[in-house]
Amino acid sequence: MKTLYRSALIVTVFSVIQRSLGFLYRIVLSRTIGSEGMGLYQIAVTLFMVLLTASSSGIPVTVSRLLTKYRTQNDLRAQNASVTAGVVSALAATLPVSLLLFLLREPLASLFSDARSETVLFLLLPGLSFSAAHTVLRGYYWGNKDFLPYSVTELVEELVMILVGTALVCRIADPFEGAMRAAIAITASNLVSFSLAFFWFLSKGGRFSSPKGQFRPLLSAAVPISAMRTSASAIDSVIAFLLPARLRASGMTATEALKCYGVATGMSFPVLAAPSSLIGSFALVLVPELSENYYRGKGRALKANVEEAISVAAVISCLFIPPLALFGEEAGLLLFSDRLSGKIIAYSSYLLLPLSLNMISSGILNSMQGEKVTLIAFAVGSVCLLTCVVLLPPLIGIYAICVGSGLEAIAASSLQFFFLYKRCPQKPRIVRPVLLSLLPLVPAFLLGALTKPLLFRFFSAVPAIAIGCVLTVGVALAFYAFLGLLPRPKLLRKKHKIQENFA
Repeated sequence: MKTLYRSALIVTVFSVIQRSLGFLYRIVLSRTIGSEGMGLYQIAVTLFMVLLTASSSGIPVTVSRLLTKYRTQNDLRAQNASVTAGVVSALAATLPVSLLLFLLREPLASLFSDARSETVLFLLLPGLSFSAAHTVLRGYYWGNKDFLPYSVTELVEELVMILVGTALVCRIADPFEGAMRAAIAITASNLVSFSLAFFWFLSKGGRFSSPKGQFRPLLSAAVPISAMRTSASAIDSVIAFLLPARLRASGMTATEALKCYGVATGMSFPVLAAPSSLIGSFALVLVPELSENYYRGKGRALKANVEEAISVAAVISCLFIPPLALFGEEAGLLLFSDRLSGKIIAYSSYLLLPLSLNMISSGILNSMQGEKVTLIAFAVGSVCLLTCVVLLPPLIGIYAICVGSGLEAIAASSLQFFFLYKRCPQKPRIVRPVLLSLLPLVPAFLLGALTKPLLFRFFSAVPAIAIGCVLTVGVALAFYAFLGLLPRPKLLRKKHKIQENFA
């Protein structure tokens, strides 16, 4: 576990830097191209992500798992062949699609509710193949537990996007022009990050070899994951069209509906995604170890991995709930100069726990050949999300997507935990760590609610929000430490064990 947490720390540091910079970039975009430009940009990026997800999303985790499997068998040729099969599959899926979309550009334009989003999308397409191939190389690093190049190439991609994007959108007043220039920045970042990943792959001794015999095991595992993630991206695209339409049907103008969608998806949701950075870092380093224990039949170690993952995900998500619920509205107004964004943050903060549990349970199952199970769970959750988006906008407006996302996560994670419990040879405790993670929320909320009026009375917005967040998180951490839910250094665990032996 010591190595696991050290690797998780490395990934987390890079991830936090990357997400923080990305978050600041969101603020720059929101203040330069406005909510209308963010709406155009988000619609195009969402469609681009559908194409990227369909072409390569299942390949990295599958390559990682195959590398783990072949490494336990000491089969170097099969490891190289699996990486080659992944790159070939990603390019074969993206190059023809990009060409076809360029050829059919005029007929496709009629599918967009706002034709300007179609132009933004085509500025993103040149980076599709580079990004797909890059994800496969990240799978190679992932499977070899080499998390430094995995993290560095992602951070470089983010830095290039931010630097190029900020330079291009600076002093742009037209929302459409700003959205186009932001798209160009993404394409440039994809090219640079792939180039770096490719040269790092060669310098690490990575080699390509004949992929013969590897396409079938690769695709049989990757297709269900890609299908699930592609469907998720496709549903995001459907929501990008459907939600503004339902908001217009409830009485909003087209511009108001587009702005509300841009605020929710371009401003509020990135803030709510903060816990996923930390949970994703832990899941990233946990998956190869889970796969190795699963293939070696180490039931006890597998049970410990699962319980550790659930506990970490629950604790991290619950640490964010009190500060976002209590200070989210003021933070949204401060960061984005938009009160609605803050209201959405505060309203949706309670959904962080199910969203995090859904994320970690899906990752665990995929590392244990549970791709079909996660696909079923996703389908059930998606029905909940789409139902809310269709039915609830006349009643609660833009908050329909928040409620739908929460119900989706609850339904999907419940099914995944059920199947996970069945699949593990030694049954892990699932409910207990989740319930324990909820206990510190009570004192944290009480302290935050009592001190909030005083903080804003004696301090300006920035120090009041900062102090309030530190207080609520600090109280929660103290209770987690008291309950023994925080990871302890190996030296302390040994000391505690010695004390028990002498007791």
